Amino acid sequence: MKPNIFPFQGSINQSDRHCLNGHRTALLWFTGLSGSGKSTLAHALEERLFNMGIRSYVLDGDNIRCGLNNDLGLSPKDRKENIRRIAEVAKLMVDSGILVFAAFIAPYRNSRMFVRELMSDYPFYECYVNCPVDVCETRDPKGLYKKARKGEITNMTGLTAPYEEPKNPELIVATDLMPLNQCVDQLIDFLIVRKIIFSRAPNGHSLQQSLT
Repeated sequence: MKPNIFPFQGSINQSDRHCLNGHRTALLWFTGLSGSGKSTLAHALEERLFNMGIRSYVLDGDNIRCGLNNDLGLSPKDRKENIRRIAEVAKLMVDSGILVFAAFIAPYRNSRMFVRELMSDYPFYECYVNCPVDVCETRDPKGLYKKARKGEITNMTGLTAPYEEPKNPELIVATDLMPLNQCVDQLIDFLIVRKIIFSRAPNGHSLQQSLT
């Protein structure tokens, strides 16, 4: 703690926000190669949950780099700072009672471990969006692999920069093997099993009902 800094402790806590919302909160961190489907999956999950009356929000890599982190590049140092800032924002959002999905490559295990440790007082789940690099390169929705092959992009994760696969993620979603709807179903089931949400149906059982 820095000198002369005194965090204020409010009277509303996580349990209060959970009861107001009718669901718990958590951070799901979607990690995987560019083109693996992280953003597509996170936004599809957000849409499904919205229709169920559940408050959630996606923090997406390129969106964050357009604003909060527009001063950062792709060097290892900048990638780590990128993740640090995102993690701090995600922590605040989770504390506010929102179910947060972070869709970032986050190629280094130590950066993802930093997020896990920062979220030690909150539910945190690492979701490995597993898709082989050759499939990701075939998809190449942003044209990044093509540019990297031409030498127009350096430090391309999976080609010229490393991606350290998660060793023990809470969830693995194989986007090369399942259609999007099935991937979302897998995530919904995971959230129900972890008692973050309590029903597949729109406006389903409330948190109070599920705890009795």
